[in-house]
Parts: sequence; structure tokens; C-alpha cells
Amino acid sequence: MATAPAFAADYASTCASLNTLDVPSVTSIHAEEVTSGKFQPPTGSAFTELPHFCRVLAVASPAKGSHINIEIWIPSSGWNGKFLGTGNGGGAGKIYYPPLRSGLRRNFATANTDMGTAPNADKMVDNPEAWIDFGYRATHVMTTVGKAIIQAYFGKPVQRSYFWGSSTGGQQAMSEAQRYPEDYDGIIAGSAAINRTHLHSLFLWNYQAMHNAGDRSLLSDEEIKLLNRAVLHACAGHDGGAPTDDFLTDPRSCHFDPATIPVCTTRQVTDCFTQPQLDALTKLYAGAVNPRTNERIYAPMPPGSEASNLGLMYQQTPATAKQLLYPFLWTFGSSFDPMTFDFDKNEAALDDKLAAIANANNPDLTAFQRRGGKLIMYTGTADPVVPYPDEISYYERVVSFMRTHPQHDAPADSLKAAQSFFLLYVVPGMGHGGGGPGVDGFGQLIQLTDNDVLYALEQWVEHGVAPGAFPGVSWNGGVSSKGIRLRRNVCAYPNFPSYVGGDPTQAASFPCTYHPRGEVPQPAERYLR
Repeated sequence: MATAPAFAADYASTCASLNTLDVPSVTSIHAEEVTSGKFQPPTGSAFTELPHFCRVLAVASPAKGSHINIEIWIPSSGWNGKFLGTGNGGGAGKIYYPPLRSGLRRNFATANTDMGTAPNADKMVDNPEAWIDFGYRATHVMTTVGKAIIQAYFGKPVQRSYFWGSSTGGQQAMSEAQRYPEDYDGIIAGSAAINRTHLHSLFLWNYQAMHNAGDRSLLSDEEIKLLNRAVLHACAGHDGGAPTDDFLTDPRSCHFDPATIPVCTTRQVTDCFTQPQLDALTKLYAGAVNPRTNERIYAPMPPGSEASNLGLMYQQTPATAKQLLYPFLWTFGSSFDPMTFDFDKNEAALDDKLAAIANANNPDLTAFQRRGGKLIMYTGTADPVVPYPDEISYYERVVSFMRTHPQHDAPADSLKAAQSFFLLYVVPGMGHGGGGPGVDGFGQLIQLTDNDVLYALEQWVEHGVAPGAFPGVSWNGGVSSKGIRLRRNVCAYPNFPSYVGGDPTQAASFPCTYHPRGEVPQPAERYLR
């Protein structure tokens, strides 16, 4: 594995001395040495094979009502001179430990934050400062506090700064690029929940659709699999993928109509659906729109993602769907009833309260670009939680902004200008951040090898070598220990892997080929705040 030269261990401080460090907005610091080997985080399984490190727990309160927990893991030797900020997931509320472990093992000084929503986002109903922390402030504070503590420990500033995050972490990543372009040299934004208020409106739209007729419109697990098979039968092999694929490569070419499924008078779970079920599916595939103006609020759940993890079964089940409702609790209170939400007037109230805080829709990345920042965004075509059309829509808005606001050093081709610092990867058949029926992974998680996305980003930032296609794999049964079932190129948009014949399990049969740009459901301008 190729690595940056390690910094000499001429530390200005010991780990224990950080306990008395004075950092702006920080109300408490607890630093402790952790010996190499095993570490048990407060939640989850123990981590093994860790190097010796200094673990720093800090609490920041930049405003009254703000309480941001931050954790920083600093390698005791072999530091690569770099800072890695990492993202959280869902409504956050606790430190997310896996990327701390991964970053440390790659010799980064690594930080994570609970985003100011501890113990969980549902408890923040009457705390608007926590909403601001969640939307953008906690990530920036984590970054500035982390860098200050690391500099105090090593006696020298961080040389390079990177951010990695997926889902809510993708929102954090894009908020940083848009609001605080000086914080990071390179950013990875996976499955990015950037259009937060309208994304959650999609969840609510889907929930209402599946419950409008009570239990009669719900789908069983077997019925969801039946639906997914019907989609693949209609679209597989017509989207750039192979006819034998059990996932979609470019679902933009799939115009599946649930009305083509036969109607049952009673539930049979064979080859038909009842009318209440078909009515729900018709609404679901149409996606969230304003019922008064017919303006699109958000893209629908993509065809081919129905049976993915966090898909229809998760989103129709009250106990799990509740986990997606915290923005509505913040806006309308803890007694919010999802079945009474009005996608006209209530949608406006949601946006008035949260859009400016929680959304990261600004296509102006000029400041990040000018300072030499590099950005990699990725999304899966079978992601039912953050549908890929939103990432394509955002990318095209960035390209359009560069066309209408040209910079003096930008090439005449606005797509080329965007690709000089910002690449989007649309991953065939990948679910939310990974897994799914198609490509499970392409190095999007932080690994110990030199073939992951973070390593590619370092090469781009530090040596000017832009990444090309990534090698994607799908594991047998979704488990890496069971071996690889197929390989597939993961291409930089607007290229997609396209089948040219030959073995459909080999990447060589799918060279990266240009596909038409855009062509995704576009939210109305008022829903891009």
C-alpha cells in the first residue's frame, strides 16, 4: 500500500496534556491513551488490530442550546500529516465509530461528531439550535476543533484535510463544500441526502401511499419481490446492462407502469395485485408532487430498488418508517400524524422552518473549486432511501451554474469544467451506500489498500491524477467471504457501463459509454431551496 511519509514523533504535547487545552467554543475535553490492540466503543462490537492512539472526547457549545459531542482519534506514531473528518447517518445523535477505526488504521487523525442531536433526533423538537447543528454547524465545529487539537498535539498544523461521509454523511460533505470551502481539500459524498426536507417528504409520500387503504394497500415481502421481478422483466437489458442482469444499470430508460400488472380480486401473491395495492404503487412510482400546483417536490423511488434494504418493506412499516420522520417532529411537534400531512401548505411550513438549515442544494461550488478542492460524489441506482436522480439533478445544476457563471479559468465546456474538480459515480444496482442487488462495492468504504475511493481522492488532490473508472464487484449472496459473482465498471457520469457482448460477469464486457445527460425527474425551483 502506498502511503504518505509519516511525520516524525516530535510531539509538542502528550495526550494527557490536551485535557487542559483551551479551544474556542469547547466546554470540556477528555483525552486518554488507548494502547494498541482492542478497543470497545460505547456501542457495537469491539474493534481489534488498532494502533496505539490518543482518544479525545470534546464537547462544543457554539450557541446556547447547542451541545455537540466530538471524538478525535490521533495516531501515536506514523501520522500521515492529514486530517480526516467523517460523517454520521440518519438523525445522528451518537458518535459513529467505524470510520474512526478505518481512518486511524490509515494513519489519519480522524474525527466524528454526533451532530448535536444526542440522544436522538426525535428529542430535538423544541431545540432549533440543534437543528442548525445538524444542518451544518456541528460538522464545521468538529473540523475546526479537531484541527486545533491535532495541531496542539503534534506541534504542527494539518497538512491536508479530507472528508468522507455517506447518507447523512453525504449531506455533511456537501454542506462543507458549499458553506465552508476552506475546511477540506478533498471531499467524498456518498448517497448524499442533500435535499433533506424534500427527501423526507418522499418518505412521507410513500408511507401515505402504502397506507391510504389501510392494510389492503400494504405489500408483503413476497409481493415486493414479485414487483421487483416485474420491473426487471420490463427493463433489464434495455438500460445498458446485460439481459441476464438482476438489477438495473441506468434506470432512466425504465418506464415501468404498474398498470401492466394484472389485477386480483383477492391477494394471491402469484402474478397479480389487488386494486388498492396497484393504486398505491401508481402513486409511489409517480413520486411526491404538490397536489394543488402539480409541482414536483422530489424524485420517486427508482424502479429496481423496491426490494433493496431500506426499500418498500422498511418504508411502509410504522415502526421503521418512524425513524424517517424527525424533520416533521421538529416542524409540527411530537404529536405529528403522518397521515394528515398536506403536501401543499404543510410542505411550505416545513421548508420555511428547515430548508435553509438542513438542505445543501446550492450549486455554486466556485470557492471550493478555486482553492483547488476536489469532490467525488457517488450514488447507487438501487438506492431506495436517497434516489440517484437527486444526485444527477444536483450535478447537472452545478454544470449549468458553471455555464451561466463562467470563471475566467474555466474551459468553454461547462461539463469539462465541472469534471476538473467534481466527479459523480452512478453505481449499477448498488443500494444505500453499498449492498443492493448489483454492485456491492467499488472501494467506497475506507480500506487498508491503495485501491479505494479515498486513496484515489488523495492522488487527485496531491498529485493532480483524476480518478477514472473504479472496479466494482458483486459478492455471492452479498457476502465477500463467498466470493465474487460478477465484476462491473463503475464509471464517471455521464458514462455508464454498457454491455457489448461476452461474459456478463466480467467488467471487460461493459466498457464505460456515454449516456444522455439529465433525463431525471426534476423538482420545481421552490423545492430546491
